[in-house]
Formats: sequence, structure tokens, C-alpha cells
Amino acid sequence: MKPSFAPATVTARGLAIVGLLLFTLCGPLTAQLAAAPTRVVVVSDLNESYGSTRYSHQVDEAVRQTIALAPDVVISTGDMVAGQRLSPPLAKDEVQAKWQAFDRHVTTPLAQAGLPFAVTPGNHDASNGARFALERELYRAQWLPRKPALDFIDATDYPFNYAFRVRDTLFVSLDATHVGHLSAQSKRWLAQLLAQQGPKYRHRVVFSHIPLWPFAVGRERDYLGDHELEAILQRGNVGVVLSGHHHAYYPGYKDGVRFVSQACLGAAPRPLLGTKHLSYRAITVLELEDDGQVRIEAYHGPRFAQPILRATLPEKITTHGATLHRDDLALPGAMVGRSPPVR
Repeated sequence: MKPSFAPATVTARGLAIVGLLLFTLCGPLTAQLAAAPTRVVVVSDLNESYGSTRYSHQVDEAVRQTIALAPDVVISTGDMVAGQRLSPPLAKDEVQAKWQAFDRHVTTPLAQAGLPFAVTPGNHDASNGARFALERELYRAQWLPRKPALDFIDATDYPFNYAFRVRDTLFVSLDATHVGHLSAQSKRWLAQLLAQQGPKYRHRVVFSHIPLWPFAVGRERDYLGDHELEAILQRGNVGVVLSGHHHAYYPGYKDGVRFVSQACLGAAPRPLLGTKHLSYRAITVLELEDDGQVRIEAYHGPRFAQPILRATLPEKITTHGATLHRDDLALPGAMVGRSPPVR
């Protein structure tokens, strides 16, 4: 005989007891979730030599670790494909083949994992030099249909100069593919954006390919050196500026801003200025806290789970343009240390 069940009588007192139990059990978890930092993974310079469609196993491993980290957004600071070949110039089908290869190794796995991917152009992706107009056109064609599901503040010039927000952080991409000063148009746009939108956000992060200041051996002259841009960043209370191109990780600090150079994932790691050993291939992880703190760590290959210890990096990098102090020394209260490897 099947057991019979009498219908339960739901009372207001019963609902109240159930509600209290749920609050007791779930309240701490809800608080933890609400307090979870915004996590960002940054990848950079994934390409191989001029004209190549190859991606190394290190790129694949970095993508797997990025997915395991479950960030709120993944940022690329440029040089995703191996363009900008001068002789002979790349044909349309050659450039498209490079982007197809990049999709297989990077874009598609991230999309399948549900991770939004925010890109900025590198000199090998979309140089604004006249000789590379085709590559710049194909860069736009590559990313317009792959626009990530982010809360955009200004996407008029996506995928070059644009801005979006994640929770209480404003992110800004800058179109910086040439050394020397940033274009006057880009600086006007950035200044207006920061003046209008910046005060609304606890954190402001700017990312581009060419750095404002040099970091690496062999790239001593490959930087913007734009004092007007630096003043705009300072007035806009930008806390972190991410860059690529120099193929070496360094978390620097200068006059109120943390300038973070990314390691490469592809060809040609470089030594930091003042050192002789090649930098690791690495990804960078940012965790932006509700209290205003920002934790920045780089994790190196081959598994991208071991941190690059700050004690192994120069205390400062000095050039004729600027001196960058290692952030943990310049900001004793800065959050540094080992971020959780996975969520």
C-alpha cells in the first residue's frame, strides 16, 4: 500500500520560522558574495613572429587557467595576431587566417566559458600607420560582431577607444598603437569621459598597448612619454594603467598611478630595464575591492598558477623619462600577495 500524506497547513508563524532559518543559513553566504571583489584577468602579446598563424601551448594553458579563475572580465592589451609585416605586406586572406587561428585558441574558448573579452589594438593588430590600413579595417571587422556583453558607457569607437563598467569599476580602452604622444582626439575624449563618468566609480582602470613609460630592454624608446596624458590620468583619479608591448611584467607606481606592464604569452619575452634575465610568460590578475583596494598579481607559466614574487623584480625602473617604483614599496598599504588561484 502506498503511504498517504496529509497536506501541510502553512501558517504565518511557520513561514516566519522558515524565513529566519533561511536568513541564518544563507545570510553569511550572501554577504560573502556581495563582498567578492571584481576580478580581471589580463593577457597580452600572444602572437608569434611576423606572419605566423601559430599559437604556442603556453597560450592554450594560459586560456585554460583564465577560465579556471572565472574572472568578471578578460582584457587583452594588444598584439593578438602577428600582423604589421612590411615586406611583403599581408594580404586580406592572410590577415583573416590569423584572426581565425586566434579565435580557435582564445576567443572561442573564452566565449564558451561565458567570459566577456575586452580587447584593445596593438601595433601588430591594427597599427594606425597608413601602410596598415587594411589590417586596421580587418581588426574592426573582427571585433564588431564579437562585442562582449558588457555594460558600455561609450562604445561609439569600439573596438578602439571605448569604455564600460563592471560593478563599481570604470574600464577604458585607449587606441595607442604608435610610440610618441597619444592623438589629441583620444586625449580630449578621455578627459571628457573621466570628468563626466569618473566620479561615479570607486575604481578607474585604463588599458592600452603602448605604455606611457618604458619597462623593458630593447624597448627603451617604444613608449608614449605623453605628459599631457599623464595629467589627464591624474586629474581623472585613474588608479591603474595596464599596457602591453614590452613583454615583461612590472607593477610600477608613479605620482598616484599604478602603471602595470604585462608579460607576453607569445614570442620574445624581454628583460626588465636594469636586469639581464628574460621575464616570465604570465597573466596578470586584478582584484578590485569594495573598500577601494586593488590587488595585482602576475602568475607565470607553464601552468600560470605560481605568482611572480615582487622580491624578484627591481625596486625601481629609471629612465630619462620617468622613475617607476615597485608598487609594494611605494604603497606600503597596497594589497599585494597571492590572490586565490580559483574561485
